[in-house]
Amino acid sequence: MATITQVPESIKNFLDSRGVQYDVIHHRRDYTALETAADTATAGREFAKTVLVWIDNHMAMAVLPAHKRVDLWKLCQELGASEVSLALEKGARGVFPDCEMGAAPPLGSLYNLPVYVSKEIDQDEYLTFNAGTHEDVIRMPYMQFKQLVHPEVVDFAEA
Repeated sequence: MATITQVPESIKNFLDSRGVQYDVIHHRRDYTALETAADTATAGREFAKTVLVWIDNHMAMAVLPAHKRVDLWKLCQELGASEVSLALEKGARGVFPDCEMGAAPPLGSLYNLPVYVSKEIDQDEYLTFNAGTHEDVIRMPYMQFKQLVHPEVVDFAEA
């Protein structure tokens, strides 16, 4: 297991208590998924960004490759929802009190949120994502992420 210095204790404890194998990669401070992917030597299609969405008045996490965008209409259709919209970051502060704004990891089971993973992510061997800060990422085997979070695989990334 990794030695973590800056990753929030709640995330570290969540992963460690479940025996997850992961690495923490520290990088320069940046704010976009594509910058973070480049700084961590991760291909944009292999870096998972977490987008918070409202699905029929319930917050959820949409996880997709850094270079893609969420197609809200497609996500709505795929889930059979009445309405899907982006969640404002300021509304998420209470949901992720241990994370910097915009750096929440896609660990829905830690935050009691459903996770929807794009079909492109579901094909990766490893998953790299923000670790609660704008200076750290976590890289772990995708299969362990899948067993930990139980995401629903959905086709919602913009082509």
